[in-house]
Amino acid sequence: MDDATGAVCGPDGCDDVSATTALPTATGVGTRIDIVSDVICPWCYIGKRQLERALAMLAAEGLHFSIHWNPFQLNPDMPAEGRDRAAYRAMKFGSAEKAVALDRRIVEAAAGVDLAFRTDLMTRTPNTIKAHRLIWFAGQKGVQDAAMERVFQAYFTQGADVGNTDVLADCAADVGLDRAEVVAFLNGTLADKEMRAGDQAAREAGVNGVPSFFLDGYGLFSGAMPAESIADALRRGHRTLTERTAAA
Repeated sequence: MDDATGAVCGPDGCDDVSATTALPTATGVGTRIDIVSDVICPWCYIGKRQLERALAMLAAEGLHFSIHWNPFQLNPDMPAEGRDRAAYRAMKFGSAEKAVALDRRIVEAAAGVDLAFRTDLMTRTPNTIKAHRLIWFAGQKGVQDAAMERVFQAYFTQGADVGNTDVLADCAADVGLDRAEVVAFLNGTLADKEMRAGDQAAREAGVNGVPSFFLDGYGLFSGAMPAESIADALRRGHRTLTERTAAA
C-alpha cells in the first residue's frame, strides 16, 4: 500500500512530514486501524476528527473499522512532573515568538474541524506516559476511544495538565470508569514498561511523527489528512488486503 503524509508532530515540532513503515500485523482483514499518537499532539486530535468524518463516509458504504490507540512520546525525556509550557516551547522552538506563531497556526487548523483549542489556557507540557497508561487501561474496559477523546479535550480545550493523576482520573470518570480504580492503577506501575516499549516499537517501525495510521499493521498514512483522503486510503487499503486474503 502506498504511504501518504499530512501535517504531523515530531520531536522537533509540528511542521514535519513523516512516512511510516509497518507495525506488527494485527488480526482481521482490512478493518483494524491502529493510530500511533501522543495525547499532546495537536495534529493527532485534528486527525481524529478527520478520521471520524472519513469513517462516517465509509459506514454509509457498508465499511466498518475498529480503532486502536498506540503510544508515542513527543518529548520522551520530559521529567515526570512536566515543565512550564511557555518556557519549554521557547527553548524548543528557538523563541517565544515562534512558539506563539506555531500555536496560532494550530488553533486555526483546529477551528477548521470545529475544535476550539485554548492554547492560552495551557500552562504545562506534561510527561505523557501516565496518560498513555490510562488510554491502555480504558482499552481493557472497552472505552479507549472515548477516553482518548476526553484526554484530548482536557488538554487542548481546557488547558488541563494531563500528566496529573487527578486530572486523568476525572477524565476517566467522565467516560464511565471507576475513579478510585483508575487512581489506584495510575499510582502503580502496571503498563508503564509496556507503554515505553510500545513507543520504542513504533520508532523502530519507522514512526518519527504522529499521528501515524496503520491498517492491519501495514503503514497507511501519517498526518492529519482531509477526511476525503483518509476515506480513500482506507477504502483502497481494505480492498487490497481483502484481495490478498482471497488470493492466498
